[in-house]
Amino acid sequence: MSNNLMKKKLQGKVAIVTGGASGIGETTARVLADHGARAVVIADIQPEKGRAVAESIGLQRCSYVQCDVADEEQVAAMVEWTATAYGGLDIMFSNAGTVSSSPQTILDLDFSEYERVMRVNARGMAVCVKQAARKMVELGTRGSIVCTASTAAEKAMVYLTDYVMSKRAVLGLMRSASLQLGKHGIRVNTVSPGGVHTPLAAKQGMETPADMEKYIGPYTSLKGAPLMGENVADAVAFLASDEAAFVTGVDLVVDGGMIAMPFDLSN
Repeated sequence: MSNNLMKKKLQGKVAIVTGGASGIGETTARVLADHGARAVVIADIQPEKGRAVAESIGLQRCSYVQCDVADEEQVAAMVEWTATAYGGLDIMFSNAGTVSSSPQTILDLDFSEYERVMRVNARGMAVCVKQAARKMVELGTRGSIVCTASTAAEKAMVYLTDYVMSKRAVLGLMRSASLQLGKHGIRVNTVSPGGVHTPLAAKQGMETPADMEKYIGPYTSLKGAPLMGENVADAVAFLASDEAAFVTGVDLVVDGGMIAMPFDLSN
């Protein structure tokens, strides 16, 4: 698909990107703007980084709003501000997420860590979907909501049990919301990255794209390059556009074939 066609499809759209100050969120904010979105609002808890991203995209069509996605009052205020400032809301990319600060197996699961991860990854997603959908229904907008899930929801990890659980919850949220919001013309989908280089990955010891390729490459069928944020952002842009006008209730996996890889029966 040409950039010109995609730009036409997103022309005039107003989008919110949570977790837009870094990682997949930052990249997606830039991609949505590049594809012609009229306005992109970055909602994040990192004011310095968020403002810098907004300024680099251009303050005439990009703004930063400080927002904790797990706080419903903050999200509701952010959504209302967006709709008032830009005259509507067409796209919600609910992307903000977190991981455990230490390995979490079921035998030594730290429930304070569990509650922190679930507060952002599960509750925060639900809050953003709810508030965006309510505004879209109020305005009569046939909008698109995209949430960031993960291949971890389908292919479990040895550690980070709480993270795996939280991303599985995101899939349930998406499928329930897509069923309920279809009558309003609102589409709800997820994108599931697998092994993408982000600041969260760096916290797990994979600090560079080369690190990602070293550790993740053997488990993917596509070889020769690591999965980057741009690959995920392009998938989000597709789901947000009219090219996906009849796509809802779908988890779009962007993992280089990780889930499709067969079990190694040679050992």
